[in-house]
Amino acid sequence: MAEIVQNEGGGHKKGKRRPKKHSTHIDMTPMVDLACLLLTFFMLTTAFAKPKVMEIVLPDKIKDPHPEPIPKYRVVNILLDENDRVYYYNGMLDKPPYPELTETNYSKDGIRKLILNRNKLLFKTVDSLNTEAIKGKKIIPIDTLKKMIRAAKKKDKSGPIVLIKATDKAKYKNMVDVIDEMAICNVAIYSIVDLNKQEKKLLEDAKKNAPITAPINNKKK
Repeated sequence: MAEIVQNEGGGHKKGKRRPKKHSTHIDMTPMVDLACLLLTFFMLTTAFAKPKVMEIVLPDKIKDPHPEPIPKYRVVNILLDENDRVYYYNGMLDKPPYPELTETNYSKDGIRKLILNRNKLLFKTVDSLNTEAIKGKKIIPIDTLKKMIRAAKKKDKSGPIVLIKATDKAKYKNMVDVIDEMAICNVAIYSIVDLNKQEKKLLEDAKKNAPITAPINNKKK
């Protein structure tokens, strides 16, 4: 608010009154109040950015000193490389002849279709449990449903054991995409491990023989 202070002229000269001089004084109190109100308003209405995290359930430590050997036919190796390229091979590189790498992509017809074809039985079991919890006559609590799904995954003996391996040039987004596919396909056992020397050599050979084309990376869920 502006306040005008009037100064009265003193005395008269030849019968004429001297002109009055006015000085302006600005009161900043309302402006301060308005600034505080706006600051409070924006603090209460602004949505703070939440950190994006991914929940990864790690397996329990095996206490058995003589665990059962991993069946080779269940192992699926997924290799992530630069330029959004992803390869896979089945089995293990324990002795020659070594399997050849097959290139795929991150679309629903790529890595997801591969995993779903190998995990049909468990996927149908978990899907039926979720359907029963939603559309069934009896309401199933969420904690009970999670226990039932964990029990089904623990009993599974035919689903794939997925080993996810990434090179130093692979993108973090690619790793997130593959872990998402593990959750979508209800994979019971998967792990993130390092590449060995033989796999690095297979990748180099695959890139030499592969045509220079842009891989399909359109994820559709």
